[in-house]
Amino acid sequence: MNQSVKIVVWEEDNAWLGYLQEHPDYWTQGKSLKDLKKHLTDLYLDISSGEIPGIRRIEELVIS
Repeated sequence: MNQSVKIVVWEEDNAWLGYLQEHPDYWTQGKSLKDLKKHLTDLYLDISSGEIPGIRRIEELVIS
């Protein structure tokens, strides 16, 4: 089953940087956009498996 996650990416000083939109404190980098996406996928798997303790994330609060 394919899954989709929003990411933020940019190129700086001949490297690609990025993070998972839901977890902006956890950046990673790659030599190319493809390499960065692989690292972001690995990061997502580590976060979702609970391998990294104390994860902070962005959520939406609905006030009624």
